[in-house]
Amino acid sequence: MPDVDRPRAWLLTVDGAPQSYVDLDEPEHLEFEYARRLAYVVDGVAEPGEPLDVLHLGGGGLSLPRYVAATRPGSRQDVVEADRGLLGLVAEHLPLPDGGAGITVHGADGRAWLERAGDSSADVLIADVFGGSRVPAAFTSVGYAREAARVLRADGVYVANLADGAPFDFLRSQLATFRGEFAELALIAEPAVLRGRRFGNAVLVASQKPLDTAALARRTASDAFPARVEHGAALVRFVGGAAPVPDAGATDSPEPPGGAFGIG
Repeated sequence: MPDVDRPRAWLLTVDGAPQSYVDLDEPEHLEFEYARRLAYVVDGVAEPGEPLDVLHLGGGGLSLPRYVAATRPGSRQDVVEADRGLLGLVAEHLPLPDGGAGITVHGADGRAWLERAGDSSADVLIADVFGGSRVPAAFTSVGYAREAARVLRADGVYVANLADGAPFDFLRSQLATFRGEFAELALIAEPAVLRGRRFGNAVLVASQKPLDTAALARRTASDAFPARVEHGAALVRFVGGAAPVPDAGATDSPEPPGGAFGIG
């Protein structure tokens, strides 16, 4: 018999920053706007309901894996999360449905896992890897982008949650890095972030095939927190003269200003 006193929706925080929101009764509900933007990309990878092979680097509360399992039954998903303490908390308080719903969780280093993954083994690679509030250096370099391209199938899509603010040195370098390994790029972010008015999340999308940026723009523009989709010539101008990040020169993403992702 279910425990009626047990909460069914949870907000996880890490170092004071909201990390995941999970509603066990409504896995299709994504509270955070960046998570919805990641989901919009996944929604456009294949026809509605079609199962996908998805590799998640970074697990959090497993909100995106739960979403994919609910919207695309039969999908096979591997979730790689290095924080074993977080995995234990999620397993105790936010358990997956009986049978796992096609989701397999691994307590391991995401970069090392990616390097061992098979060629052309994933339809989607979702990177939402943060050490506290920063993207670790291992997930920012040319070598990492090359491994992501190798693991994805020919029509696969890479999507990553990043964070930056003006003058966007980190974000521009990431776009330059992935431009060297993927034929198509797009960037999703709120206008205030793109104009440099505040620090915030930005979703990088990369593929070897043309992206349906028009459909993606419609979805993101109609969100409760509207965002823009930059691509093509506008994205080239945004990147400017930024250079790809070599493995030896990779660094963590910038430290957010105080309160950038805090609650309240």
